[in-house]
Amino acid sequence: MGIFRLNHAVLYVRNLDESVRFYTEVLGFRVVNMTPEGFKGAAFLQANGSTNDHDLGLFEIGAAAPSGAGKTTVGMYHLAWEVDTLSELERIAGALAQADALVGSSDHGTTKSLYGHDPNGLEFEIVWLIPADLLDDQALEARRRIGHLDIAKEKSRYGADTEGGVGISRVMSTR
Repeated sequence: MGIFRLNHAVLYVRNLDESVRFYTEVLGFRVVNMTPEGFKGAAFLQANGSTNDHDLGLFEIGAAAPSGAGKTTVGMYHLAWEVDTLSELERIAGALAQADALVGSSDHGTTKSLYGHDPNGLEFEIVWLIPADLLDDQALEARRRIGHLDIAKEKSRYGADTEGGVGISRVMSTR
């Protein structure tokens, strides 16, 4: 078996405390106590509900560090984190807007996405995937375009608390 998922990402940040505060308070990550003894300027975080040891490592490199953040230099554009329901996607949209960190949103047919940036200008995506058993021709065809995301409309169509990604990113229950 080959690679089947991303386990964690490590980001260089200007200010560790500011970055930890953003990822914990806005996106709901929690700090995992695993920074090696005597090592300064690093933090490890885990997403709520994750089975990974940690999902995000943050290494401080100082306030003067420049960053093209993939805009003016070759580099990664963004990471994408998945949420389980459209209600959670909507809650995070509000938290990102309140933190002045919401960059945009898109309907990609099979996925419903928010885009944000952290205090360092590093962009990320928060995504809800249509469950495999609800995928239809309309959603599959819409993957070929980027549309306006209307969360209220999507909640009406799929249900506010319908678990996304079932059978795609999560194994379906055999109950």
